[in-house]
Amino acid sequence: MRFMMLMIPKGYESAAPDAMPSAEAVAAMMKYNESLKKAGVLLALDGLHPPSTGARVSFPNGKPQVSDGPFAEVKEVIGGYWMIQVRSREEAIEWAKRCPASPNETIEIRRVQELADFPPDVQKAAAGLTEMQPHNRRAS
Repeated sequence: MRFMMLMIPKGYESAAPDAMPSAEAVAAMMKYNESLKKAGVLLALDGLHPPSTGARVSFPNGKPQVSDGPFAEVKEVIGGYWMIQVRSREEAIEWAKRCPASPNETIEIRRVQELADFPPDVQKAAAGLTEMQPHNRRAS
């Protein structure tokens, strides 16, 4: 099973475009990331620049509308993510609990939808999307 662990740092929604974590925080996180890698569960990870540098595309009336960051109405934003492959939701939670997060950070854990999770008609409609095929990823 693949899970995405989403880092949600309080205050990041209003962070300056050039906001960066401290060297100490990065060093601690790199140690954690290395433990995920050594355990063979890490598939991908990235940190994200603050929302003030981003954009959102919404579709009122079916037409795209672009809003530049920061997004005043937003209370929580994603600061980064890990994609892991583990045997269960409980194992994903155990990995998240080991993260050297600060008191203002929360990790949300979400299972990734696999093609096999969908009914046959949806699987057939998505058949050409090779990224969703199990043979393109590590086995669980």
